[in-house]
Amino acid sequence: MAERQEQAAPDAVLTRIGQVVMLHHAGDREEARHRFLGLWAEIGEHGDPLHRCTLAHYLADTQDDPADELAWDLRALTAAEEAREEALAVTAIYPSLHLDLAHDYLGLGHRDAARTHLRWAREAAAALTHDRYGEGVWAAIARLESRLGEGGSGTWTPPRQRP
Repeated sequence: MAERQEQAAPDAVLTRIGQVVMLHHAGDREEARHRFLGLWAEIGEHGDPLHRCTLAHYLADTQDDPADELAWDLRALTAAEEAREEALAVTAIYPSLHLDLAHDYLGLGHRDAARTHLRWAREAAAALTHDRYGEGVWAAIARLESRLGEGGSGTWTPPRQRP
C-alpha cells in the first residue's frame, strides 16, 4: 500500500500543475502565477527534477518581466538536465524548453543567444514523433526562424521527413 501511495504522489503533483495550467490558459495569469509559486514553495529547489522542470516551464509563461521569464526557463532547463537521467519522458520537452529560451533571449535583445537556442531546439526536435505536439514544435521553430530572419521557406519540415 505504501508503495502505491509513493507511486501516485508524482502523478498528483503533475495533476496539480496541470490544473493550474488550465487556469492560466483560461486567462487568469495572476492567479496561476500565485498558485504556481505556492507549488514551487512545496516542491522546493531540491525537489523532484521532473516536477521542478514542468513547474518552472509553465511558471515562466506567467511572468510579466522578460528577465524573470528567462530565469524560470533556465530553472526548467537545469531541472530537465537533472531529470534526464531519471526519466526519458523529459527528452520530449527539450525542444520546447530551448524555444522558450530563444524567445526569452530575443525579447531581451540577445539575438545570438536566441539563435543558439533555436539551433538546439531544432536538434532536439529531430527526435520528436509526427504527432500534434511534434507538429506544434516544428511550427513554432518555423515562426521563430522567420522572426530571426533564418530559414526563409516559412514552412519547416523536420529533417527525418525530407526525401
